[in-house]
Amino acid sequence: MKIIILAGGGGTRLWPISRQDEPKQFSRVLGDRTLLEDTIQRFLSDFPITDIYVSTTENLVSKVSDLFPVIPRENYIIEPEKRDTAPAMGLAAAYLYNKFPDEPIAYIPSDHFINDRKKFIDSIKLADKLIRETGKMLDIAITPTFPNTALGYTEVGELSHTENGIEVYKFKGHTEKPEFSVARDYLNLGNYLWHANYYMWTPRRILQSFAQNSPSHVELLNNISQAYFDNDIEKVNSEFSKMEKISFDYAITEKIDPNEVLIIKGDFGWSDVGAFDVLYDVQRSLVDEEANLVRGKWTGIKTSNCYIHNLDKQKLIATVGVDDLVVVNTPDVTLICPKSKSQEIKQLVDKIKMEEYKDYL
Repeated sequence: MKIIILAGGGGTRLWPISRQDEPKQFSRVLGDRTLLEDTIQRFLSDFPITDIYVSTTENLVSKVSDLFPVIPRENYIIEPEKRDTAPAMGLAAAYLYNKFPDEPIAYIPSDHFINDRKKFIDSIKLADKLIRETGKMLDIAITPTFPNTALGYTEVGELSHTENGIEVYKFKGHTEKPEFSVARDYLNLGNYLWHANYYMWTPRRILQSFAQNSPSHVELLNNISQAYFDNDIEKVNSEFSKMEKISFDYAITEKIDPNEVLIIKGDFGWSDVGAFDVLYDVQRSLVDEEANLVRGKWTGIKTSNCYIHNLDKQKLIATVGVDDLVVVNTPDVTLICPKSKSQEIKQLVDKIKMEEYKDYL
């Protein structure tokens, strides 16, 4: 199996820590290592470095290389521009089709929290085995703990089988980022799981799935695959720029034949580190006596349940009489919002894009 680390995303809900030139996968929000370092390190005990590929944009290649100089240059899949996950994943499949058309590949987001590395790797290895045995796409889904409108939901059918303690389910369908009332109903129904975005199949089958479910992409992807074979990177870039900007979830997952998919139920302590409230939740063991999670210089009184992150060593954050806030301070931006509104930071970033302050992104 080949591992494709998806490291070209923006992470706008973690602004102002996550920036255009240094998105969240390069931030140290969970400790001394970046999220990208944590992601790649999970695989190094079980997969040779030559089997690890990184999909990212040209401006971020040097940042990845600084962290992992041992990754071969030919293992970088360069996204010419940001066009969401369907074009990015299609590009990676087209690149690897010329090398390993029928070898299982796993798309791995670079910004997830995993508590139990062994259980996670066991799930990835099981997916590799099942792809070879069944020819089906494998994906991983997580038991939800609250109605989350920022994630997709996987509807599972009956249990297919259990292997080495890992449950494998039949797939019934996918709903991307439902409304709160729908997410609440899914939580109560019990057969809807959080979609964790670990797509695993072969390059050939992924490209075939584009042909079946997203025909606007397939001719461009075929052209890109041929251009890679011809070493015509200019052609790769021009064809990629024509691709519809859409997520893989909308382009493929919501339309795919359920009989082509199996779902592994992930039981390894997972979180998509997509917003400050999530960062707070996964680090609850580090909070102080007033349930504040603090990184950097801060002092305060009558302050509780806050996420406080100060990246400016020259400044002190001080608070009085506040509760349930996110306070993030960088050398050029200070963000303050209720922790419960963390998901809305993306809307704030969208607003700033249209203003004279866009240089702060």
